[in-house]
Amino acid sequence: MRTRTPAAATALAALLTSAALTAAPAASADSEFRLPSYNMANLIVDDTHRHLFMTSTGSVLVTTFEGKQVKQFNAVGSPGDMILSPDESALYVSDPIAHTVTVYDTATLTQRARWSIGDADQPFSLALVGDRLWFSSTSGLGYFDLTATQPVPVRPDMGELTWTTANLAADPALPGTLLVAGNGTIGLYDVSGAAPVLRASAELAEGVGAISLAPGGATLAAVTGRGHVVEYRLPGLSVTRTLSAPEYARSVAVAPDGTVAATTAYTSNGDDVFVYPRIFSRPPVTRDISGRSDPFGDHTIDWSADGGKLYVLAEDDRGTYVRTLTAPRTYPTTLTASAPAKATRAKSLTIKGTVKSALALPKGTPLKVVRTDLESPGGKTLSAKSLGTGGAFSFTDTPPAGGKVTYKISYAGDADHPAAGASRSVEVSRATPTLKLNNNKKVYAYGADVKFTAHLGSTYKNRTVELWADPYGGDKPNKLVKKAKVNSKGDLTATVDMTRDTTLTAKFTGDSRYAATSVKVTAYAKAKVSLSLSNQYRTGRIGSHTYAYFHKNKDAHTTTMNYYKGRKQRLDLEIYYNGKWYDGASEYFKLATNGKSLVNLGNPGESGVKARVRAAYVNNSSGDNVNSTAYSPWKYLYFTK
Repeated sequence: MRTRTPAAATALAALLTSAALTAAPAASADSEFRLPSYNMANLIVDDTHRHLFMTSTGSVLVTTFEGKQVKQFNAVGSPGDMILSPDESALYVSDPIAHTVTVYDTATLTQRARWSIGDADQPFSLALVGDRLWFSSTSGLGYFDLTATQPVPVRPDMGELTWTTANLAADPALPGTLLVAGNGTIGLYDVSGAAPVLRASAELAEGVGAISLAPGGATLAAVTGRGHVVEYRLPGLSVTRTLSAPEYARSVAVAPDGTVAATTAYTSNGDDVFVYPRIFSRPPVTRDISGRSDPFGDHTIDWSADGGKLYVLAEDDRGTYVRTLTAPRTYPTTLTASAPAKATRAKSLTIKGTVKSALALPKGTPLKVVRTDLESPGGKTLSAKSLGTGGAFSFTDTPPAGGKVTYKISYAGDADHPAAGASRSVEVSRATPTLKLNNNKKVYAYGADVKFTAHLGSTYKNRTVELWADPYGGDKPNKLVKKAKVNSKGDLTATVDMTRDTTLTAKFTGDSRYAATSVKVTAYAKAKVSLSLSNQYRTGRIGSHTYAYFHKNKDAHTTTMNYYKGRKQRLDLEIYYNGKWYDGASEYFKLATNGKSLVNLGNPGESGVKARVRAAYVNNSSGDNVNSTAYSPWKYLYFTK
């Protein structure tokens, strides 16, 4: 901003690192960016060039308002106080260790000049009064005549008051006026002539720290030794008010409209930025932005030129950062709400809450309530609600829909309060409809077309049912067979080609009064098992069976069934003897990918032998479980000469 508060310089402990600045999101509408070093100090705002200047041991850092590092001036010693010229074309920086004052061009960010005040002296605070750059030092006050070709320090007689390492302030609206604060005294000097003249003074038994002069020169704010902030009206230095912060105040800045902002040195109580409105009866606006004590330096805050934003240098365990308060005069406002976790549909429930702020909202302040549910997914605004006494609110509602019902309560905000809101969700009961599915545990032949019928009982609006089929085996996905509205009887039928054991699921996705539900059944499909013989020379009837005739020394062959990876068929062989069939052998044979296996049954080597053979798929034992156990019919063999 145009008028910069002067400050006593503070030597810092660490050099800037070369780390890049990184932007980070901040809460609400404020913004924030990180700085490359812990040990950052005084901050000043250049609105003309949209730059921020900050000091650290050995350098002055220049960034944009968004945090991009633009320049880093390397100092001879340790930069202390900084001020901008009224037109923001020049930056003046004191350096107590180097015994110098340096001038930088703010447009080109280059050094214009460097002036020494003498090796036996140290400059601290700076102030511009007309063509003179005033400085305080360990030896008292002095100035440089900026109209001189080679400015040298001039040491005027300041009268009976002694000023060492004092804080200085000046403003173009008070021509020829220099304010000096130190040793428990504030003095207002007329320095327009050859010799300074003390026009007014004020004593502070607590001592004086940082001071800030409002643009326009009407208000001066001073931090006392006990952490209070005292506000004076100029030119008479009459006390307007004394402001107290919960903990020790360190830095202070006055906006063009006279709004006073201060930061505290310690933050154990939470809030560390205080903004005091011009309406004296109002409480301060507070912010908690730092996770630990404020950075070193008496001037860690500064206003934008129009007083609309407040820039704060802060610190936490991760380092130093700049927080920009975009609405520093608005009181943080918190809206909290509570609601029952569960409720019954079509019965009344109660939502309660509060809207809290340091500047309390009056009774009757309107609130907006929007209910979102399955009936109103886009939200429905309920009838007008308002705050009661003490910022509390309470209202009832009868939810027409079940499921998740969300109430969003919001306060629109005003000139003194930002908008605030909260939402609470209630799980509202829904009835569970009847849903049935037939054919559970039934077994069907391979490839049978089976009709599955789902029956849906009473619902509210949704009458759609989905039928899903999930075949056994990992190679086929769960598939939607049909999705449609049930008929007037509540039925939905779909046909499934049963080639595998299959889990069928009927699903109802629910509506605003009836909950989603599903039902599962499992139907089984036998394997497709067939058997054929080869190498027989004829067929003929023996008793009630047809036999394949083989020569006694001729081998019999078989083929069989539907393929699945890793599947084996089982062949069962029986021999007929003395009027009975006896087990001959059972053995598993691997299927080829076409579902066939050729098995040589051999021959008995003698005539008159009767045998029979069948193929079987046995669930699990045949290498998988995707079908149900199935057998082929017996094939009969007769061996002759």
